[in-house]
Amino acid sequence: MSENNKKVGVYICYCGGNISDHVDVEEVRNRVEKMPGVTVARTNMFMCSDPGQEMIIEDLKSDKIDRVVVASCAPSLHEATFRGAIERAGSNPFIYDHANIREQVSWVHHGETATDKATLLIAAASAKSKLLKPLEPIRVEAKKHTTVIGGGIAGIKTALDIAQKGIEVALIEKLPILGGRLNSLDRLAPFGEKASDILKELLDPVLNHNAITIHTDSKIETIKGYVGNFSLIVTKKENNKDIKLNIETGAIVMATGSVSYTPLNGEFGFGQHEQVITLQDLITLLKENKSSGSSLEVNGKRIKNMVMIHCVGSRQIPGIHQPKENGQLNEYCSRTCCAALLNAANQIREKFPETGIYEMYRDIRTYGRGQEELYKQASKNKVVFMRYEADAPPVVSESNHSEYPLKVKITDSLTFNEVMDVPADLVVLATGIEPDNVSDIASMMKLPIGTDQFLLEVHPKLRPVEFSITGIFLGGTCQAPMDTGETCNAAGAAAVKASALLSKGYIELDPFVAEVNTDKCQGHGACIEACLKEGALTLTEVKIDGKIVKKAQVTAAMCLGCGACAAVCPKKAIDINGWALKQYEDMVDAIVSDGFAV
Repeated sequence: MSENNKKVGVYICYCGGNISDHVDVEEVRNRVEKMPGVTVARTNMFMCSDPGQEMIIEDLKSDKIDRVVVASCAPSLHEATFRGAIERAGSNPFIYDHANIREQVSWVHHGETATDKATLLIAAASAKSKLLKPLEPIRVEAKKHTTVIGGGIAGIKTALDIAQKGIEVALIEKLPILGGRLNSLDRLAPFGEKASDILKELLDPVLNHNAITIHTDSKIETIKGYVGNFSLIVTKKENNKDIKLNIETGAIVMATGSVSYTPLNGEFGFGQHEQVITLQDLITLLKENKSSGSSLEVNGKRIKNMVMIHCVGSRQIPGIHQPKENGQLNEYCSRTCCAALLNAANQIREKFPETGIYEMYRDIRTYGRGQEELYKQASKNKVVFMRYEADAPPVVSESNHSEYPLKVKITDSLTFNEVMDVPADLVVLATGIEPDNVSDIASMMKLPIGTDQFLLEVHPKLRPVEFSITGIFLGGTCQAPMDTGETCNAAGAAAVKASALLSKGYIELDPFVAEVNTDKCQGHGACIEACLKEGALTLTEVKIDGKIVKKAQVTAAMCLGCGACAAVCPKKAIDINGWALKQYEDMVDAIVSDGFAV
């Protein structure tokens, strides 16, 4: 059937007012139904809802349409929803195109301008849809094996969950032992579980599981391949020798964890006064402390007054806080510090009641279940709270007092900006969370890294543990600051995704990849140089009419579908399925054609 005989159905969403507050949806429908090739034009309050999907299904089944255009919010949100509806109608899911009239229209335009632009985008999508051809997913054989990179709590939980689903796992850790930051913690906020108990509960079954192979003291040298067929070369230290391992795997989970922020020299007196330590240092002291009196003792010295300072290395503000040498500021909240500091304060006040504690904070953020109780308990335990502003932080300096080595000056907004000097034997800095540096591994796999340097998922709600590169997942604090419970939840989610991907032994991928017209291809090789994914495009020798010639060849499973190759081919011998050059041309024609728009 030629493009002129295609029957296009257009379905326009009100989006509960998100679109219709600024776009005259019914006026758009009136215009759209007059467009060439459009046989059905309908509206619905929520096209993604069951009634909206049923509308599309019914029109397909009754043969009123054979191409579908949905005009609603961003396709990244509901593209899979509409493809699924088309498939349920017995049609090919790739006969559908999308016009984004929320983010690209109603959120940035108002009134008649918004209505006109929505019409234009739908006209372009309708023109493109006529050239859509039924495509088939790309089937890739997949090894039932997963590699988990990182042996902290996230990596351990991920590995165990995947192995329990009958899939082999390689667990790779750069340090000599597993457990990550949990090894250095004592009682966990907010309920006081021992970190060692939680670690043992997860670690024992991992160490004894036949499907899990553990590689500690190991470094990843190279990662190549594609979903279902990745290949890793790992250097592992054994008996003071480096041995090379080649791991063939079907999926990869990044669980590389995080590190604690190291204060700059002089930041709140850190590095200048031995009595200024981090919260991590305090936790280690409490874990090992054998004090039996009513006051905490540190290095043989009785601590009468302790000052705890929140938000060190978190919520940093350009122009106020000093960046690191690389210019990086941690502008995010590290989320776990408030609860951890309050937890430590409560432990000290309850065990050592003669040690006074002053907590100096910008905001208390005890956001999780049971954490607000820590704050209330700290008040009951007579922890003194003082609040400072970001541009007027506490100042730590030497004290002239004979009993206290330090004093901390604060402008306390809780007492109407009264300036106070607090004598202190010990100052504890609640340092934030930073992602571990995995730029080398991220570079190998072309993984996205956010401006905060954490690894970046596709979508925080819809695809929270997936990368845009199929077959690679992430979990835990390599993604964002999390407490132990949240880390385990994220790890479990990554394990489910990886297991589901590999469970069938094969994987079906979207067919939006490059396709070579071998009749036109003359083997110039410009496409190879432009390709963003190493190995996705190669030049191969083929025999044509008795002559050996070079032709471009696509490895579909590796292709990103970016179109860089199509842009540089001098003979236009390569195109992208679902986004062909002719489709672009027709979209532009639709936009500039007077009869299509208004």
